[in-house]
Amino acid sequence: MSSMVTMQEPGLSEWGRGSGQMRAVVDAATGVEIGRVRLASAADVEAAGGFRERALVLERAAAALERLAPDIERLSQRETGATLTKVRREMAKTADQFRAAIALLEQPIGSLLPDETPGRLSFARRVPVGVVGVIAPWNAPLMLAMRSILPALALGNAVLVKPDVKTPITGGVLIARIFEAAGLPEGVLGILPGGPEIGEAVVASPHTDLISFTGSSAAGRKVGAVAGGMLKKVILELGGNNAFIVLPDADLDDAVAQAVRGSYSHQGQICMATGRHLVHESVADEYVRRLVAHAAAQRVGDPADPQTTLGPLIDVRQAERVQDVVDRAVAAGARVLTGGRHSGQFFEPTVLDGVEPGNPAFEAEIFGPVLPVTRFSTDEQAVAIANASDYGLCAAIHTADLDRALAIAGRLRTGMVHVNGQTVTDYAWAPMGGMGRSGNGGRFGGHWSLEEFTTTQWVTARSAGSTP
Repeated sequence: MSSMVTMQEPGLSEWGRGSGQMRAVVDAATGVEIGRVRLASAADVEAAGGFRERALVLERAAAALERLAPDIERLSQRETGATLTKVRREMAKTADQFRAAIALLEQPIGSLLPDETPGRLSFARRVPVGVVGVIAPWNAPLMLAMRSILPALALGNAVLVKPDVKTPITGGVLIARIFEAAGLPEGVLGILPGGPEIGEAVVASPHTDLISFTGSSAAGRKVGAVAGGMLKKVILELGGNNAFIVLPDADLDDAVAQAVRGSYSHQGQICMATGRHLVHESVADEYVRRLVAHAAAQRVGDPADPQTTLGPLIDVRQAERVQDVVDRAVAAGARVLTGGRHSGQFFEPTVLDGVEPGNPAFEAEIFGPVLPVTRFSTDEQAVAIANASDYGLCAAIHTADLDRALAIAGRLRTGMVHVNGQTVTDYAWAPMGGMGRSGNGGRFGGHWSLEEFTTTQWVTARSAGSTP
């Protein structure tokens, strides 16, 4: 494993070697340094690449995940600023991903094909692509890295992981520890913490055959251009600006509860977060009143405090970016009903009303605890507003009329739709992915992972000397 980490936390030690610069890792809430990571250099990518042997150690790795859970939870909170509720949800989702990856080993991997030549066998089979390059984000660093690592390893690939430079411990060191404890053979998994230049090297390396990238749409375009130009297989899971549609007959208690969870989970720093609240004009005033009450009940602070419901954003730069969106939204006609300001990395839970299409808060993937509300009068208008975005990740529809909801769902340009649920919904066995700026059609989960992390080989065979 080709990176070195020096940790001040007990139980974690140095591992591997890197040739890049040292970088301090700080507690997102307090700014206190919790460790140092030696970043990889572009040369390390070549050293870490290479297909060796199939790794079938997932059950032991799953046991290691469970055994290391207390350390992982503590370090994830400190590094990402997540509440314990969010961290434990991520751990549970990661455990589900282990089960789903192990289940892939029991799936059929080929098809017998008809052949007109007597005595000739013809079949198609799924084979490993080779080396999978995984570029993972900071907002759910363990789960979103493992979502690619586990099926890739299960299906016989080697894996090269570039965690985000903001979360090299949760997205890198701890993953290495899990697989070291599981006895994964040397050379099957390489982990290279670093900045954009390391990600670029992973994508451009002649030793990576597939790139699985999770991150912003802007960065995803660049990854797709380089990898596509090299004729590599590419899986892009990108941003979202997800619509939450509330029809006049919706159960407002349930709708508001789901909306708040969808918008405020991990301070809104999730690609599936509820980014646009589209509410029928007949119930909008009451819906907004309840949103404001929920926002006022949030407690912003250190996520180590059990009473905290909203922790810090990942860094001050992100808080300033969210502030800029809110300020421009107000200048364009939106009204701040509560919140709207930040102090360092902490952003107040915010509700914006009067957000029309074209407003910055309508157009942007905000990635912060901001709830923009847009009003509509007809189902057709709701569909048009929901589709008035280049993103197409997920949506939610709240109504007592299931037929009405399914009719609307069929007209939405999104990869996922949840009726009377929230936008932040993800199962290891279900197809996760988006359309438009949200992705290139790749899907994670269940047998869809089998299709993504392998390629098809057609084989014909007949006995030597037999009559063709």
